[in-house]
Amino acid sequence: MSWTPHVVVACVVERDGRFLLVEESVNGEILLNQPAGHWEQGESLMDGAKRETLEETRWEVEPTHVLGLYHVDPPGLGYGFLRIAFAAELRREHAERALDQGIVRVLWLTREELVARRARHRSPMVLRCVDDWLAGKRYPLDLVAHL
Repeated sequence: MSWTPHVVVACVVERDGRFLLVEESVNGEILLNQPAGHWEQGESLMDGAKRETLEETRWEVEPTHVLGLYHVDPPGLGYGFLRIAFAAELRREHAERALDQGIVRVLWLTREELVARRARHRSPMVLRCVDDWLAGKRYPLDLVAHL
């Protein structure tokens, strides 16, 4: 049996001490996550992260740095996830857009509010990405090369 992780892209966006998050419906549960989703064939990692953020939050963003690479194997799932997360800045809200299927609402939460909702995190990557952002972890975008 071969093991193939799913590659996902995400953006971490902070505004006035609050982080851009979504509530999403996953198998009947409402969970918290950064705007994130599967990287699609034919797009760059940054373009995928921008697309997912726009689809899930209505916010147009611009990645400024690579935040980190994160791997998790959820118990019982049979495959893992490799997340490429970007630190990003807000550009413009497109309030007229519908939220992506499965997205319940967009939230801006402080780290403390996020910790208080830990039982509803989609994965341990949610808090880890916020903590890495707060710790000042930033890597140049040219760390990612599409050849």
